Amino acid sequence: MQWSKKDMEQYIGAKEYVDTVLIPLMPVVLAGNEELVKQAFQGELLNRFSQEVEVQFKGRIYLSPIYTYLASANKISEAERLKTWVDGIKENEPKHIFFFTFDPQWKKHEKNLDGTIIWIPAIQTGDIHSQETKDLLKQQTSQLTELILSYW
Repeated sequence: MQWSKKDMEQYIGAKEYVDTVLIPLMPVVLAGNEELVKQAFQGELLNRFSQEVEVQFKGRIYLSPIYTYLASANKISEAERLKTWVDGIKENEPKHIFFFTFDPQWKKHEKNLDGTIIWIPAIQTGDIHSQETKDLLKQQTSQLTELILSYW
């Protein structure tokens, strides 16, 4: 279930079946041409990964809106900010919370979060519509769904 009116109406009626929350973590940069392009591409890719996984488990996973933060931000402070998000989500009593990210720095802060960081190695840049990117997306989505299944 995604962050849309239709899905939230379904979610309200089926909360007891939705036991997993997926929170994509996306760093943003505000300067630097190459870095802007790279981050925008990775944002598109993260969005696609998250949506593909949600589709695989429709009715069991709630896909949170993307959590964005400045790439230059202090991760300890961001972990605290993210924790307040998670505390709000936990009011619905999910059994599992997963964070999807291309940023390997989050793994160092996993112990401070009430959830599991799933770090996805990212391609630096490319065309989101290329066959190569689509093949990578399909392959990694398959691996991510297997990983999530192992937690259930």
